[in-house]
Formats: sequence, C-alpha cells, structure tokens
Amino acid sequence: MTSYWAPHAWLPSGIADDVQISVTDGLITSIRAGAQPQPTDRRLPGVLLPGLANAHSHAFHRALRGRTHADGGSFWTWRTVMYDIASRLNPDSYLALARAVYAEMALAGITTVGEFHYLHHDRDGRPYADPNAMGEALRQAANEAGIRLTLLDTCYLAGGLTADGYTPLDGVQRRFGDGTADAWASRVSGLTSSGGLRVGAAIHSVRAVPADQLGSVAVFTRQENLPLHVHLSEQPAENEACRAHHGMTPTALLKRAGVLGPRTSLVHATHLTATDITDLSGTYACFCPTTERDLADGIGPARALADAGATLTLGSDQHAVIDLFEEARGLEMHERLATRARGRFSPAELLSALTGDGHRSLGWPELGRLETGVPADLIAVRLDSVRTAGTRPEQVALSATAPDVDTVIVGGEVVVSAGRHRLGDVGVLLQTALATLSD
Repeated sequence: MTSYWAPHAWLPSGIADDVQISVTDGLITSIRAGAQPQPTDRRLPGVLLPGLANAHSHAFHRALRGRTHADGGSFWTWRTVMYDIASRLNPDSYLALARAVYAEMALAGITTVGEFHYLHHDRDGRPYADPNAMGEALRQAANEAGIRLTLLDTCYLAGGLTADGYTPLDGVQRRFGDGTADAWASRVSGLTSSGGLRVGAAIHSVRAVPADQLGSVAVFTRQENLPLHVHLSEQPAENEACRAHHGMTPTALLKRAGVLGPRTSLVHATHLTATDITDLSGTYACFCPTTERDLADGIGPARALADAGATLTLGSDQHAVIDLFEEARGLEMHERLATRARGRFSPAELLSALTGDGHRSLGWPELGRLETGVPADLIAVRLDSVRTAGTRPEQVALSATAPDVDTVIVGGEVVVSAGRHRLGDVGVLLQTALATLSD
C-alpha cells in the first residue's frame, strides 16, 4: 500500500481539504478528508484531480507544430502538409514519435488518450505483414509512455466528396484505406483490448466513408460494443458537398445510417443546424478548441449542444498545443466571445469534460473519478506557481497550464514526478523522433 496526502482533492462531492488517498495494487482503497499528514504519506502539492482524458488525438500531427504558418493558408493547405508527414512514417518511426507525444501528454496530466488512427498501411497502400503494425506501434508507445490508450481504428475508404459523388483514395490516402467497411472490420477484429489498451472505432467523416458503407461500420461497432467517433461538420465545405450530393447535412446522413447513439462521439461539431443539434442529443460532442482556432474552423455551438442533451468532451487533436486545461478554457472563452456572456460553463462542468465524461466516451467508464475501488489514476496540480498562485482549488481549470502538473499516477504507478517524466527529457525524445521525419 502507498498513501498520498494533499491539501485539496476534487472528489465526487466536490473539493475536499486535507485529503489522504491510499492505493493498493493499483486501486484506490481509501479516501479520508480532513486528515493530518502522516510520516508515511507521500505529500503531493496543490489539488488532486482524476487523470485527464484526451478524447481526440492524431499523434503524428505533432510533427506539424510550428511548421504550417508561413503563408497563412487554410485547413485544406494545412492538410497537404499533413499528408506529407503521413507519407514518411513507418512502424518504427511512428513508435518513436508517438512515444514522445504520449510522454508529452503525460507531462500535461493526461492519463488516457483516444487515438483517432487511420495511418494503417505501408506507403504504397499495401498492408504490412502484420495488418495492424501501425496500431501495435501506438499500443507500445502508450505503454512505454505510461498512459492508457483507446485505439480508435478509423474506417477511411474515399478520397473526398463532391456534388458528383465520392472520389477514390489518391496518393498517401491509399495508406488509410481497407477497400470496404467489411474489410476494415475484419482487420479491426484482429485487435484485442488488454491492460492499458481498449479498442474503439471511428468513421473518418462523411467525406471519407461512402453513405452505403456507414451502416456496416455502425452495425459492427454495436455488435462489438465499441465506442465510435466521427469527425463532423468541421468545415463548411463538408456540409456543402454533403448537401449537394445527398440533399442533407452530415448529421442527418449519419442519423439515417444508424451511426448516432449513446456510444458515439462527434468530433468538432462546428457548423450545425438547429435540427442537427437536436439530433445529437444523447451523444458525445468532442471539442478541440486549440485546433479549431489554429485551423480557423470556427466556434462550435458547445453550450447549445450541452443544453440539447449532448455530453461534452475535450481533445488536443493536431497538437498545436498539448494542454487540456487550455482546451477547457478555450471551450468557455470561445463561448464568451460568441455570446458576450461569462460563465457559459461552470468550473465543475469543465472538470467533468476533462475527466469522467472524457473517459466514458473512450470506453473507460470506471475511470475519471477519485473514489474507493477505482483504478488509481490521479494527478497533482500545483496551486503555487506564477500562473496558479491564489487560485481557488475548484477553479484550477481556469488558471492552470500543463507545466503546473507536478505528479501523474496511472494505475498506482508514478509516471511523472516533480514535473519530470520517467522516460527522462521528453524534449529530447521529441527532437530525436522528429529529426527522422525532416527533409
């Protein structure tokens, strides 16, 4: 047994003071508030929170940070640079990059990540000897970085959608495709959940999966009880193409195909109609504010979705920043800009999006809270840094940043201590991994 003590902790009942948490065999076995620290306790600073859940990640996009801004451009020109990086990776280089990216996430207090994974095959589109070699690289990377992974294996069958129909996969996109939804499902069936990995599924978008294939993906994920994530209405061009070809919005198309449901997460959900918002009741909506502003996507209707019955989660997507506190602030601040009103989301709502709701959307319903009997995934966030000094513990999501995370514990194992990852200098890991992808 290991016992921790901290000045504050966010428990299901709210913020408690002077909290002792005991951990045995990776599980929380007792929690006492109002406890005096004991000589055998490991003292942690600030406020203890459940580990954070990054509900939307593309690990290889980290290679784009600080490299796509010279000419301004748009989402579509950014995508061209992204495709160039995608063309360079193999299982070994992807392992090195993802390990460093997931270690960077751990430093930021992220204990579980949902990896929206569509980089499946070799550069010419042919499967590797192990058809899931790239997914296995991600599994190993997360394990070595010390965080949990939901591998959202992504169905990606078409190169795009125009008013005239779907275009074939072209160039690097051939790495993404399995031919049909049934062939995709057959490959995914070779993946197994174990230890720190849970298998999930994704539809890249209505642009990348033809309408007649959507239902097959939905049926497979229901049969296998998998979380299902989908990029939705990130760009107006997607909506325009869908309306022109199908005569309906992407949301309506997904609804018709049976994709929407209580295990479905809609990522971005930026450009929605009032009917779309109603149709997304009972689903998850994953917002990635730092990416949505970096790519000039727009401000999505977060409050309206929550009021309609959708559950909000947060992700770092293309990793322009890996800082889920910044994502939480972005959710609130974008709403303030759009409505000119403060307090659109309470601090408790933001913490829920960062923790419990995010974990449930990734197929980890047992995680995301500090209570007895659950896995000991917790983080300590300092309240004495230049950013957080004077912060009320319950409002930490509105002042803290990733560097304020002092300690990260996953399944009872210390992954980050005093702001340092167990793998050592994560900056060096990133530099080394990125160097292999340079021109």
